[in-house]
Amino acid sequence: MGCCGSKTLPPSDFVQGTVLGKPLIDLNKLYSIGKVLGKGGFGTTYSCQELSTGKTYACKSIPKRKLSKEEDKKAVNTEIEIMKDLSGVSNIVQIKGSYEDKKSVHIVMELCNGGELYDKIDALVKSHSYYSEKDAAEIFTSIVNAVQICHSANVIHRDLKPENFLFSSDDEKNAKLKAIDFGCSVYIKEGIELKEKVASPYYVAPEVLRGESYGKEIDIWSAGVILYLLLSGAPPFATDYEIIERKLAFESQAWHSISPGAKNLIEKMLKKDPKERYTALDVLDHSWIKSEAPDKPIDNVVLSRLKQFRAMSKFKKLALKVIAEGLSEEEIKGLKKMFEEMDTDNSGSITYEELKTGLAKLGSKLSEDEVKQLMEAADVDGNGTIDYIEFISATMHRHRLERDEHLYKAFQYFDKDNSGHITKEELEIAMKEHGMGDEANAKEIISEVDKDNDGKIDYEEFCAMMRNGNLHPQGKLLGMH
Repeated sequence: MGCCGSKTLPPSDFVQGTVLGKPLIDLNKLYSIGKVLGKGGFGTTYSCQELSTGKTYACKSIPKRKLSKEEDKKAVNTEIEIMKDLSGVSNIVQIKGSYEDKKSVHIVMELCNGGELYDKIDALVKSHSYYSEKDAAEIFTSIVNAVQICHSANVIHRDLKPENFLFSSDDEKNAKLKAIDFGCSVYIKEGIELKEKVASPYYVAPEVLRGESYGKEIDIWSAGVILYLLLSGAPPFATDYEIIERKLAFESQAWHSISPGAKNLIEKMLKKDPKERYTALDVLDHSWIKSEAPDKPIDNVVLSRLKQFRAMSKFKKLALKVIAEGLSEEEIKGLKKMFEEMDTDNSGSITYEELKTGLAKLGSKLSEDEVKQLMEAADVDGNGTIDYIEFISATMHRHRLERDEHLYKAFQYFDKDNSGHITKEELEIAMKEHGMGDEANAKEIISEVDKDNDGKIDYEEFCAMMRNGNLHPQGKLLGMH
């Protein structure tokens, strides 16, 4: 979790030795727990039904063994407190209650089962056969509303990305887009500097990467990246270096038909100097948001690039996982020992702090930035911790990926019939096995990696993707750095 800053609980409420400072309660007496909705390194989210009313909710359960550090306990309390402070407000997921039993902390909240941003865009295309700037502006207004609500309550979200927004229901007309994850959010406090490295690759603000003290402006940057992605199908910057150094550009074909108003708003949000950046209120007051976004179809290339961006990073991470799982005991002996030494509480996952401390102890010469990149590369679901296979994938990615035999083994894993090509059907099987996508994803990946347009991926094309990550029309890195 690695996020901190909670208010002090009043003594009357405080129960010594607990995480939440209140009496333990058996959750099963209040709710019946259903299927898994999502998994992270810190906790698992389930659907659950309230026994007294029959109403359905989502329940995020965090094992207490993963909350051994004081800062992690504080972070959970802060997350709950922030959700309570933002309660009853549109575009923010509603908290129902927080509970603690002997083994876990549980946060019960509104169930948002209307899908992600990408699903909404697909639905829009199906319903009125196109996707326009006006559609993008409507979606984006909800995102900035959530940001404005946070900022007016002196909260910085710190991890804005498309995956952290879900629609409240699948009712196309009335579903609200809601910010759902406040695990990295903090209160802004006078005299306390924030310098912690947060946010996810692609969406992180330059001042965070530069190690400077930062404020609310980092959320505006992340939101600007989301808007750029919604209108062009790819993020503006592919690497940390580009985020800090490269000038914002609107060069790809996708931007040719986008209105000047949209580009103007993005420019105002993606100023490298946070002092020059728009506030959330400035964004909501911009003419493109209020009335100017045109209701004409956006180039289809944008939709296919959005899908490719989403699917490609999945494929690359899946391939790395396959390589990691296939390494011999001998090859990973050192890495396995390294992981076990870092995983001090034997929880099966390690935090950024554990990784940094562990690498330093082992005499690693990696800089803080390189450790951060390693963490980002490994932390597939962006939840702040990495498990054993993720760790092996990422460390191996730095040292061993160039070796042909590993790439060939991974290629063979996908090439089920040993034909020397990966077909759409073979890719689909592998992605389904790992719960990573469907037929549409497989088709998009094939079209992206398949440079000679024969409808399948040969070994050379596979190696080019794994080594360069440079397959995007605009040369974007579509996987790990």
